[in-house]
Amino acid sequence: MNEPANSVPAANVSSKRRSAEVYSFLESLIEKRQQEIAEIEQMVERYERRVRMEEQAYRTMSPIRRMLAGKKPPHHVAVEYIHYVKKPMEKARLLRAEIAKYREMLNGTVPIDISDL
Repeated sequence: MNEPANSVPAANVSSKRRSAEVYSFLESLIEKRQQEIAEIEQMVERYERRVRMEEQAYRTMSPIRRMLAGKKPPHHVAVEYIHYVKKPMEKARLLRAEIAKYREMLNGTVPIDISDL
């Protein structure tokens, strides 16, 4: 009947364990999102490097070869830019906002709602 003074109720232990699981889950989720952002940035950098190399190769061609080779029409270049740079960077921006939300949850400024995860 008499409980020791240093005993912790079972519900409190369960809630601490659950919150620890949520925190570890949030930390792993943040790490995963950061890896996705890094992959997106690498993809964009590879595209930009390829475009720079193509432009440099085009500029070093002789005038006759340039006339025969031609360049991509500007609307093709614009569509490539949207596909390879603009949309992926928009996704990276959204992932950064998501990471900020998760960090706020970790810091306790925003209550953790399991449905948001």
